[in-house]
Amino acid sequence: MAAPPPLFDKALIRRRLARAHKAPAHFLLDRVAADFEERLSLVSRPFPRALDLGTPGPQVAQALRTNERVVFRAAALPETAVPPLSAVADEEALPFADNSFDLVASALSLQWANDLPGALVQIRRALKPDGLFLAALLGGETLRELRVALTSAEAELAGGASPRIAPFADLRDLGALLQRAGFALPVTDAEPVVVRYASMFALAQDLRAMGATNALAERSRIPLRRTILLRAAEIYAERFSDADGRVRATFEIVWLSGWAPHESQQKPLAPGSARMRLADALNTREQKLPRD
Repeated sequence: MAAPPPLFDKALIRRRLARAHKAPAHFLLDRVAADFEERLSLVSRPFPRALDLGTPGPQVAQALRTNERVVFRAAALPETAVPPLSAVADEEALPFADNSFDLVASALSLQWANDLPGALVQIRRALKPDGLFLAALLGGETLRELRVALTSAEAELAGGASPRIAPFADLRDLGALLQRAGFALPVTDAEPVVVRYASMFALAQDLRAMGATNALAERSRIPLRRTILLRAAEIYAERFSDADGRVRATFEIVWLSGWAPHESQQKPLAPGSARMRLADALNTREQKLPRD
C-alpha cells in the first residue's frame, strides 16, 4: 500500500523556523518551558539522561538541565544544534538506539509531524523501561478565530476557501495514539492560552516570528488578495474583539505523557477481581434494576 501524501511541507517549516530564529516570538515556548519544569517537579524520579526533541528553541533544554541530569537536544535547525550534546534530527527519524533515555520531552514541535503515530513509536523505543515521555503541542482549538475569519472572508469574496490553518489533532485522538504506540499509563490534558492583539495583522506578525504560518503541503500557492485580508480583519474584529477593541487569539496547548512499559508499573485490576461490593464501600443499599 502506498504511503499517504504528507500533510505538511517539512522543508518549508525548517526554512520558516530558520527565518524566525533571527528575531523569534517565544512567549509560548517560555510558558511551556516553565510548565515542563513544574510538571517534572511533581515526579519523584531523577531522569539522569534526557532528550529535548524538536523544540524550536533552547527554553525547554534549559528548564530540564540540572546538576544530576544531562540533556541532549535533537534540533530541527543546524544553527540551534550545539555539539556535543545536540544533533540535527527529525522527530520522524530518530538517530538514537533503543533504551537511550530516561526522559524524552518535546515542546511545540510534534504538531507538524506527518507521521505522528510512527514518531511516538520511535520515542517509546528510545526510552529506557519505565522512562517518561512528556510533550506539549498545539491542539485543535488553536487559532480557531483566525480560521473562521479567513474562511468567511475568502468564501464571501472569492466564492470558495482554501485551507489556511493546519488541522491540529484533537485531545481524544492524541490519547488513543499514545496507547497505540505502546505507552503505559497515558495521560492527556489541554490548556487554552488566550493572547490579545491590536489586530489580526499583529497576530500574523507573531505567527511569522514563530515560524508557524501555513505549511500545509496542499496549501494554495496564490496569495490572498488585499481585499480578502482586509475583510478577514473586519470579521475578526466583529466576532472576536473585547470592549477595548483588541482581538483574541486562542492557542490550545495539549499535554501528553506516557511511560515506557515496565513490570513495576501499576496495572489495572482484572474484571471481576474486586473483593468488596460497591454498595458496601459506599454504605448504601444495592437496588436491582427491573428486567425488560
